[in-house]
Amino acid sequence: MNFWIDTHCHLDAAEFAPDRALVRARAVDHQVAHCVLPAVAVSNFEAVRLLAHEFSDSYALGIHPLCVPGAQDTDLQALDAELGRRRSDPRLVAVGEIGLDYFVPELMQSAMRTRQEYFYREQLKLARKHRLPVILHVRRSADKLLKHLRELVPEGGWSGTGHAFNGSSIQAREFIKLGFKLGFGGTVTFESALQIRRLAAELPLDALVMETDSPDIPPHWLYKTAQQRADGQAQGRNEPGELPRIAGVLAGLRGIPAEALAAATTANALQAFPKLRGLLQC
Repeated sequence: MNFWIDTHCHLDAAEFAPDRALVRARAVDHQVAHCVLPAVAVSNFEAVRLLAHEFSDSYALGIHPLCVPGAQDTDLQALDAELGRRRSDPRLVAVGEIGLDYFVPELMQSAMRTRQEYFYREQLKLARKHRLPVILHVRRSADKLLKHLRELVPEGGWSGTGHAFNGSSIQAREFIKLGFKLGFGGTVTFESALQIRRLAAELPLDALVMETDSPDIPPHWLYKTAQQRADGQAQGRNEPGELPRIAGVLAGLRGIPAEALAAATTANALQAFPKLRGLLQC
């Protein structure tokens, strides 16, 4: 399996509007065989579904914690209905992107923390109801995420990914125990990202998946500093075609061939999202 799976790519983002098909074609040229496209709000449920079908990818449906301030309780009902409506769609592989964000200041206010937890917990219940894996947004929130996961374990246990994982080694191993794979992307290319690079190098190989979070989290060769942006340089746009180069950095940190990392992370993605096996005929 010498190809790559981008387990987290926002291909529906406005940044890709001018050349979306070319972006996906470049990814294919770089052996990125498949992308998982997570939704972030009810408003883009249809967009990720249509793109997944257009490009032979897969998608997830959920309400991102950054979108919770603008979400209504009826959005959870809409998510439930859409998960039921698309139950037989082989390209619907997870509930996501869901989770908790304890980094953005406005989301840290007491009322909004409570609101985030409510949406997170209710979406875990929907994942359990519809028997789907979950894609978790983890930003300074690992312990709270774990608490609710432990309280709501479905029959057969959890599966899915901890997207852009940035917790501690102890927290990482707790997610792994619960059945999750941990996503690594552009951040591992920065020498200053000591903790994430250490995790990427030391965690069990069977716990890792690759992701870009395109168009966000650009690798160091695309990143522009605040001063560069102030001087008029645009921030580099990440895209799924960057995944093999990012993975090459991670393979170097682990001291293994890129081909071995490709085979392992592809197998891990198939475990995280079991419906991918049918799509990729693996």
